[in-house]
Amino acid sequence: MLSLSYIILFFYCLSILLIFFYGLAQFNLLLNYLKSKKQVDNSPQYNFEKGDPFPFVTIQLPLYNEKYVVERLLHTVAALEYPKHLLEIQVLDDSTDDSIPMTKNLIAEIAQTGLDIKHIFRSNRTGFKAGALKEGLAIAKGEFIVIFDADFVPQKNWLLQTMPYFKDPKIGVVQTRWGHLNRNYSTLTKIQAFALDAHFTLEQVGRNSQSHFINFNGTAGVWRKECILDAGNWESDTLTEDLDLSYRAQLKNWKFKYLEKVETPAELPAIISAARSQQFRWNKGGAENFSKNAKRVLKSDTISFKTKAHGILHLLNSSMFLALFVMAILSIPVLYIKHSLPEIHRLFDILMFFIITSLLFFISYWVTYKSIHGGGFKSFLSYTRLFFVFYTIAMGFSFHNTIAVLEGLWGKKSEFVRTPKLNIESLKEQWKQNIYLNKKISKNVIFEGLLMSYFVFGIYSSFYLHDFSILFLHLMLSIGFAYVFIQSIVAPK
Repeated sequence: MLSLSYIILFFYCLSILLIFFYGLAQFNLLLNYLKSKKQVDNSPQYNFEKGDPFPFVTIQLPLYNEKYVVERLLHTVAALEYPKHLLEIQVLDDSTDDSIPMTKNLIAEIAQTGLDIKHIFRSNRTGFKAGALKEGLAIAKGEFIVIFDADFVPQKNWLLQTMPYFKDPKIGVVQTRWGHLNRNYSTLTKIQAFALDAHFTLEQVGRNSQSHFINFNGTAGVWRKECILDAGNWESDTLTEDLDLSYRAQLKNWKFKYLEKVETPAELPAIISAARSQQFRWNKGGAENFSKNAKRVLKSDTISFKTKAHGILHLLNSSMFLALFVMAILSIPVLYIKHSLPEIHRLFDILMFFIITSLLFFISYWVTYKSIHGGGFKSFLSYTRLFFVFYTIAMGFSFHNTIAVLEGLWGKKSEFVRTPKLNIESLKEQWKQNIYLNKKISKNVIFEGLLMSYFVFGIYSSFYLHDFSILFLHLMLSIGFAYVFIQSIVAPK
């Protein structure tokens, strides 16, 4: 029994230390982010107004059953400001529903304006999104490839803001910051926007400003076609083909340019089933990419030690949910071990590392929140409230995301499950009739209900043992799992 107690303590301490080191890396990115604000961007740029030639651009629009947003997407892309004779639009349609005739009619309507727009339909989804992009690339006329997912709404001058940076022949990708059309729709959309804002400011700028590896985010960016081909083209052996190709390209010494000031609005998943499928794909894909690319990063002789360290932690990003879940599960047994083994009482002070990590996140995310929403006391209060809601619900997703990470690390293959687009702005409450919504309740929801009860027992244990050192943690875990459990059951039917 004593040996079991020490095994539990070992994994409990290990998980906290892993989270702590990840927190230190995030804080380092914050310092990089702040440093970048003092840097002057002297990147070479094309000046189209002074006669620099416009390059030929192909815009790829990967679709799969997007009847609610396809019209908005096509009309938005068709309105982009750029010479028509140097623009090609590929609608890469893998749809299997009644959206296909609608898409064909829209394309025919837009083609009459003089735009070169093609409907490339596949009767199968071989390779999923990566397969569609690869097939489109084989016949693309453009020297540069723009990709927009179906829910994105780029500004009219988007191409004029991004294309100038390709004057540097070493630039392989230009990525823009995501905006959020439905940020304030619900608690769920607010916390997703909160997390994504941190990624698109703190992480992307923090890495890119110091020439560390970043990732193309799957959409709202431009690739140099030569870069895609040189890196080995799109591959579909992971669920995050964008992260995979990004690392393979940067290992080939291509440079990425991140534009924080260019915002590309998109729609966030507004119901939990959609958020669950997106989170699962992202986290499993991240783990798959760690298995695929970590050794390549470590063995590279062309990148610095610091870039390697940030690269490995970047690839391990989703695996932090595994460390968080292990820490959470073991925290209740640890409470009882602490009570039964008073002679090693000081060992339990390791929880301070988790508290310090949380404080590092709190400081880092405030800086990035302020950059988007502005500072001031009221803004700080709103931020503080949102941070704790985000932190609590992130804990509630830890089991779901841990399953995704384990599947990714074990190499279990699964289908690319698209995130249903709702077009909440136009459809208002009618979006609940969306035919793509997943009405089935995941089997993981049952375990999340049990975990909610488990951490309620943790709260009881604090009072039973008169030890309140991790009461707040168990309170947050109980609320987080309760939120995920209840929302998953009462989602729109």
